[in-house]
Amino acid sequence: MELHALPSRIGQVRRIVSAQLRYWHLDPLIDRAALGVTELLTNVHRHAQPDKMCTVDIEFLLDRLTVSVSDHDPRIPAVVQAGQFDTCGRGLALIASVSESWGIRPRGDTGKSIWFTLPAPLSAVALPAHAVYGAMTDGPFGGAEISVFAREEGPAAVRAAVVG
Repeated sequence: MELHALPSRIGQVRRIVSAQLRYWHLDPLIDRAALGVTELLTNVHRHAQPDKMCTVDIEFLLDRLTVSVSDHDPRIPAVVQAGQFDTCGRGLALIASVSESWGIRPRGDTGKSIWFTLPAPLSAVALPAHAVYGAMTDGPFGGAEISVFAREEGPAAVRAAVVG
């Protein structure tokens, strides 16, 4: 979605992102995604030049949710060490702490995109419990059952499907 990063719009975008994640059954990611998109939109509002126009993209592929905010300011922000009593300057560090990975994609003189990823919960990416297409035909897997195994290992899940 395209928008002006104004304080009144940030809450609306947070609600839209939350609703989309509920639709995708990614409820456990709502708080971290909403926090991340809020921080990125706040950075656009405070720092982006020449305008506050930006685009928010959310993408759910395989087992990763990617949230990105693109603006028209080609300047690349830096993670700063905020002092104990500073009231700002923690946005990118906060995104780094709640996400699995994050980064910045420069777009030359036309701006940049800042993105972060969150791993999807296993329940959202589990394979269906029914037979795969063609499993009941005379093909190489005719009549075979499928067993799915999932194991949490580090920040991402390892999955395997075994036929037989």
